[in-house]
Order: sequence, then C-alpha cells, then structure tokens
Amino acid sequence: MLTIRLLGPPVIERDGQPVRSPRGRKAWALLSYLLLAERAPSRRHLAELLFGDADDPLGALRWTLAELRRALGKRDVLGGDPIVTALGDDVTVDVQQIGQDHAGPEALLEVRGDLLEGVHLSSSLEFESWLLVERHRMSAQIEARLRQTAVTLLAVGRAAEAVAYAARAVARNPLEEGNHELLVRSLATTGDRTAALRQIAVCEDILRRELGVAASPALREAANVGPDNPMAPPLSGRAAASSQLDAGRAAIVAGAVDAGLQCLRRAVSEAARCRDAALQGRALIALGTALVHAARGRDEEGVVALHEAIQLATRTGDRATAVTAHRELGFVEVQAGRRKTADVWLAKAHDLAETDSELAALLAIRGQNASDQGDYPAAFGYLEESVERAGRCGDARQQSWALSMVGRAHLLRSERSQAAAALTRSLELVYEQRWMVFLPWPQVLRAELDLMAGDLDAATDGFEQAWELGCQLHDPCWEGMAARGLGLLNSARGDYLAAARWQGEAATRCVRVPDRYQWVHAYALDAAVGTALAHGDHERARSTVASLAALAARCDMRELVVRAHLHRWRLGDPTALGAARLLGSDIDNPALAALLH
Repeated sequence: MLTIRLLGPPVIERDGQPVRSPRGRKAWALLSYLLLAERAPSRRHLAELLFGDADDPLGALRWTLAELRRALGKRDVLGGDPIVTALGDDVTVDVQQIGQDHAGPEALLEVRGDLLEGVHLSSSLEFESWLLVERHRMSAQIEARLRQTAVTLLAVGRAAEAVAYAARAVARNPLEEGNHELLVRSLATTGDRTAALRQIAVCEDILRRELGVAASPALREAANVGPDNPMAPPLSGRAAASSQLDAGRAAIVAGAVDAGLQCLRRAVSEAARCRDAALQGRALIALGTALVHAARGRDEEGVVALHEAIQLATRTGDRATAVTAHRELGFVEVQAGRRKTADVWLAKAHDLAETDSELAALLAIRGQNASDQGDYPAAFGYLEESVERAGRCGDARQQSWALSMVGRAHLLRSERSQAAAALTRSLELVYEQRWMVFLPWPQVLRAELDLMAGDLDAATDGFEQAWELGCQLHDPCWEGMAARGLGLLNSARGDYLAAARWQGEAATRCVRVPDRYQWVHAYALDAAVGTALAHGDHERARSTVASLAALAARCDMRELVVRAHLHRWRLGDPTALGAARLLGSDIDNPALAALLH
C-alpha cells in the first residue's frame, strides 16, 4: 500500500516506510493541487500557476509530472489533458481520508501539522494564495471531525475516550469557546471535575487575552454534568415525562426559554428513569432543538442531546426523530461553517426523510449551506424545492424561511427584481403568521435592496426596525445584520465616522455568543472593508481584510474568500487579482464575475 501524507511535512510511504521523495518543492505543490482541485486542471493552467518563471513552463510541468510518477512508482498515472488524478485503489491520501465519513477517527489524533508544512513558493504567489486558503479549510475540516467524534463518544457513554478528541480540537483552535466547552463537558462526565474547572480557567484567560471577551455562562455550566449527576429531581413515571415534554414545548413557543428548558430536561430524565427509550428520544429532540434555536450560546449542549436522540431513535426505529436529529445537527454545522460535516448530517437526514414537511425543512438548510459556499445552482435547486414542498404541506413559516434564502442568493448576485419578489413574499408570510422573531432577517435583506436602489428613506426604516427588534430579541445574528446595514446606510450618506461605529458594532454583536452564524460575521467584515476602502481608510481596511480572509477560508465561504482578495488588490497587492480569478473561476455569480474582469 502506498500512502501520501500532505498534512505536516509531506512524505510518501510504502507499507508504512518512507520512500524517496520527489525532488523540488514544486513537485509537492503540484501533487497537492492535483489531489485537492475540485476538477481536473489543464496542463496550461498548471504551467502558468506553478512554472510561469521557467523558460519552458510546459516542459517544466512534464518533468515534474515524471518526477512524481517515479516517486510513486507508477508509470501510468497523472497523464492526459486535463490531467487525470486517479492513482489507483492501492493509494491512500491523508487529506482525502480526513473528509470521508467511513474513515476511522483514530488517524485524527496523529495529525500534527498543516497542509504542506514547510513548503512555500515565493515565485508563485497565486499558488501561495490558494495554499493559504486550503490550509485554513483543511484545518477547519480536521477540527470539525475531532468535534464530531468527541460528541459521538460522549453521547454513547464513552466520555474518557471523548476527552482526547476534544482536547485535540482545543489545541487546533483554542479561540473557539465551543471546543473548550466540549472538553469541559467530557472531563466533567468522566467525574474529573477538577480538570474541568481547570479547563474553564484556561479558556477564560485565552478569550480575555486574545479576544477581549468574557466566556459565556454555558462554559461554566458544562462542568455541572457528571456520571452521577441527574438532570432533574425524581418525578413519577411516563405520564409525568410526557407532561413535562408538552409543557416544555409550549413554554419554548411562548418565549419562556429557561422554563421550557427545565421542563424538557426533566422530561429526558424521567423518560430515562422509566426506561421508555422512544419517549426519551422525543424529549431529547425537543431539548436539543430548543438549545440550538431558542437558547443562544447553548449549541454544545444541544449537539450532545441530538446525538443521544439518534442513538435512541436508531434502537427504537423512530424514523421521524432520526430525521429531525440529523437535520438539526446539520444546521449547527452550517451555522458554524463546517461544510463537510454539515453535508454528512444533511445527506443522512435526506436519505431518511419521507414527508413534504421533513423534506422542506431539510432542503432549506441544504440550500443555505450551498449559498454560504457560493454554489448558487445547487442553492437555488434546494431552496426552490423547499418552497414548493412547504407550500404543498401548508407550512407557511418554512416557506417564508426558504424564500428569504432565495432572496438573499439573488441579492448577492445583484438580481434585484428576483430578490425583491422573494423577499416581499417572505415578509407577507411572516406578517400573516405573526412570526416576529424571524422578521428582522427578511426585513434587513429587503432594506439592503432599497439601499442598492438609492431609496435611503425606505432603507432607513427597514434597518432601524430590524435593529430595534433584533435588540429586543437579543439575537446576535439579527443585530449584526442590522448594524451592518446601518453602517452601509451612513456610508451612503457620507458619514464615515458613524458608518465605522455601526460596522464595529456589527462585528461585536456577531461574535458575542460562541454559536454564531459565521456567514453573517464574514458578511459584516466584507462590508466594513469595502466602506473603509471607499473612504480612504486603508489602515482599517488592511486589518479587517486579514480577519475576513482567514474566517472565509476556514469556513469554506468561497465567494467571500474571493472578495477578500479583491479588497487586497484595491489595497495595492498586484498578485491578489490573479489569485481572486483563480479562486473564483467556478463561482456562478454574474456580480462577482463583473468584479473579476
């Protein structure tokens, strides 16, 4: 067996033993690009990308391909034009295995470095830009699988094993509070409360020193779980569990979140006590969904509950519970920008879903994920089917949600009339349903359309109303989007100081809880860079674009990665436009294409 390791210092192994490496850093660069590119690249493209400084770029490419074949011991691979990258069934590639759901998680604990660690090509700056993006993306993918493995082990009662994976997630991204919370929860569940409290202190110091923020209450509460720590006092059997489940659901709908969560925790505890696995699964679904959607900063606890629900639903054959649990886990991953793990959960939910209601909800989230990535054809396909199925089953709220995402996608493509039609209908359904907790989202998107059309009065009304309601709801996503819009509005009026204040407020609001929607954060940063550039504030633009580029790459938001490179080009980086064109070549967005040419 031949193994290609591109994580850390690159190496090729045969039956576990290193073999002679291909000569030259460009050989490793070429191999990694071939193995990670979404589609087979042409020889001319590769020659321009990696060997543009050679006297004979195509000749240099041919020599390097031959060198790779020698190192691999395979004469009949890496041929054709475009180049075929299939290497055979006897070859494994670490970067490809990381993303495969069937691959064992143990290899994750062995990963120490970044993609092509130590490889730099100062003569090929466009490749360097591509490599930086791939390093961020791959690191995020490894972190996501570490988290997923830890939560799965925690849900099946193997907390001691979960600790190693949670600790590695913390080491890979110590600025993510959710990673620390997962480690604290794992340690506390093993009974090691001392270590859990020590980890809380470590996290608090890191967040305070590096980000200037305090940890959320959920971090300390995670230390209160334990092997002998019941979730609630004893009740009285199945009837009590069912009553608590109904009461918890009603309280959540009424907006009494804390009371509702207490009822749902009691329902889970009592259903477990009376050994009703089906009821316990339904209670866990209700609890997990409430923690993910109704309680800010509680995604980590919600994810554990959803994983436990899947275990019970599988045992009892409860298909509907399994669909909901997989879908909600996918939603959490979409919000966090963990695309690969989101795709895995949503694909599993799709395989299990049967009804229009189930499919409408699922397809909307798949459309959101595709849109966040900049895959508009897939996004429109999922979202339009979601709208149709939601209408068919009479789920007006789901239809409004999906329509708002359709409107957002058209807005990002500068298709204003289509965006207006979708958002107008979304708002009509919101008002019909009196779904005021969702109103700020389509409202702020509609206001951005008004701003693009030059109607500052209508934009003012929309942004200010969304801001006020978002603040009343204490929703950081709505607050961040509205503050971003108010920044753009003040910029359009020529008041840069007010614009900068609002955009700073947007960035702060977006990150005030650990379970934030990363796309909104990146969208706010993009607007802040554009505003700073428009007003000649290059110092602020440079510092902000660095944050945007890292976040967009890490969360696989390809369009925002491209926009970060375009901002850098406007800041005077002559290589950034070429990198933007390389990274944006397969994004189907006419508005972006106009900026690239």
